[in-house]
Amino acid sequence: MVKLQKWILTISLFLPALVFAQDIPLYQSHFPPEEFKARWEKIFDKIGNNALAIVQGAPDVDSFEVFRQSNAFYYLCGLETSHSYIVLDGRSRRVTLYLPHRNEARERSEGKTLSAEDADLVKKLTGVDDVYGSELLIRGWIWTLVKPPPPVLYIPFSPAEGRAQSRDEAIDGIASIASDPWDGRPSRESHFIHLLRTRFPQFEIRDLSPILDELRNIKSPREIELIRRASHIAALGIMEAMRCTKPGVMEYQLDAAAQYVFQINGAQGVGYNSITAGGKNAWMGHYSRNSSRLKDGDLVLMDFAPDYSYYTSDVTRIWPVNGKFSPAQRELCGFILKIHDALLKRIRPGVTVSQVLDEAYPEMEEIFRKIRWSKPIYKEAAQKAIKWRGHLTHPVGMAVHDVGNYAARPLEPGVVFALDPMMWVPEEKLYIRIENLVVITENGAENLSNMVPSKLDDIEKLMKEEGILQKRTPFYVSK
Repeated sequence: MVKLQKWILTISLFLPALVFAQDIPLYQSHFPPEEFKARWEKIFDKIGNNALAIVQGAPDVDSFEVFRQSNAFYYLCGLETSHSYIVLDGRSRRVTLYLPHRNEARERSEGKTLSAEDADLVKKLTGVDDVYGSELLIRGWIWTLVKPPPPVLYIPFSPAEGRAQSRDEAIDGIASIASDPWDGRPSRESHFIHLLRTRFPQFEIRDLSPILDELRNIKSPREIELIRRASHIAALGIMEAMRCTKPGVMEYQLDAAAQYVFQINGAQGVGYNSITAGGKNAWMGHYSRNSSRLKDGDLVLMDFAPDYSYYTSDVTRIWPVNGKFSPAQRELCGFILKIHDALLKRIRPGVTVSQVLDEAYPEMEEIFRKIRWSKPIYKEAAQKAIKWRGHLTHPVGMAVHDVGNYAARPLEPGVVFALDPMMWVPEEKLYIRIENLVVITENGAENLSNMVPSKLDDIEKLMKEEGILQKRTPFYVSK
């Protein structure tokens, strides 16, 4: 923390009129150059001394949407300039940024953006060795590599993650385009690789994505702090949605209440589309239309988190629309909560996901046996839930379904993932779930989202408070 404070002070003294005279910050303040340099060194070690790694930044927006950098590019330098490239040269262990040139007309309209003309400032901010115009990636640099034997080029093959996007969804979108006989466009990554192979066939091109994924799988203390903040903001938003819940309220109104809280607490958007699902809508695991009216006697499930400085969280709660759990709802929601707690207390470094599930199984069996199930279908659903192996689900970080595979080996400090126990009652189209975000620490695990109530009595107590929706009655509501 002391080093970070010193770095911020140094930057504040360097060209202060240029960096801080505007309302729009030119560069992030969460990561000093030393953090990026540590990441570069790990990549150099992986690719070897006769290879280069090239990562594209995101393209410019073609709408009124605010530009957001791709996750992989931001992870390597923190720079939010479109159509940029970063090159890590394993032969010299030098790092170069290739940026577009200044667009003065656009800057007069939208504000300053870091460009190739800001080379000295960009080097100071990011720690890179050189900064050039993006046209020199081909015209002044890559031509020097064609002498035999050329170095290996490492390029991310996987699609870049953008705003509210995870790789699995990006891949699905690419597949949808490819299957359209009247479209079939390649991904931006595929097009870049095609251009390199066409223009420079002598290069061997390898996939950089597994190397980047492995690095992103372990979060640094500064990354964890951003995820912790995103989790706290998610908790505040979901809590406000609980307060606003009443029969007759629209799902999208709870979504709006949560987003309002996200925005006033510094979020730059959402980490993913909210799942705000009343009644049987929750049966659809990724329902996000949020267009139905909440009904008395139903449960409502919300799964939502913000995008906070390029990091997100993943938090889910389920609560009664009328503010009071029925006996059957208490039976099911209380069971899943106990399963959650049985798993959480066994999560620690040095064990695998399978070991956590195996160790928790006897306690889950005991919980199951102690409950006097009101319906055979509930008992059957609970039996299946305790045998299900998916309660510890996916990594979370820059994306809600983050890259990396934490489940393939023993857990280690810095791994962040969703603890997400759930159960299904197909006969009644009931889906019960609670989700928290967990980070592995040196001695155990921290529940990053424990701020939002999970105990049923605490949820009922919170729902008695007045929400912003009741304080500011909307003029128009869907009929």
